[in-house]
Amino acid sequence: MITSHAIASSLKSIIFLALFGSLLTACASNSTQDQDTDIQEPTVVATPIDQAPTEVVDEPIADLLETVFYFDFDQSTLKAATRAALDAQAARLRTTDSSVRLEGHADERGTREYNLALGERRAKAVADYLAIQGVSRARMEVVSYGEERPISLRSDDNGWSLNRRVELK
Repeated sequence: MITSHAIASSLKSIIFLALFGSLLTACASNSTQDQDTDIQEPTVVATPIDQAPTEVVDEPIADLLETVFYFDFDQSTLKAATRAALDAQAARLRTTDSSVRLEGHADERGTREYNLALGERRAKAVADYLAIQGVSRARMEVVSYGEERPISLRSDDNGWSLNRRVELK
């Protein structure tokens, strides 16, 4: 005859085995997770919003474009070669939302005031040409440094010709 003590003992054994089996299953799944964590996950680096790039530009192409445009003595008219180089810049600028700074320069000959005005006329000539090519004027800033920021310190035709320029930045 089966006693209640035998039934209780059997139930305890069954419960013990069920709990032990559950514990083994839980440990086995944790062990699998530990093994999975040995696999290297890719690292994601977040860039703060204030440092995120504001434009996407194909840098190798942008690096090949001319950014300095030279002028003849006491002139602010664009040469044919300058217009061709500006066409390439305009094409690039139309594909971005970036702004551009046009810095006008002059050589040391003439008064300071005259050279500031000449540098501004040169920078405006470049801005006018870019605007005609479809670049928004709102994205262009025109600045003149006159003779204040020379590239060459030589006081000869070669040095002066390097200083008569507009830089696109």
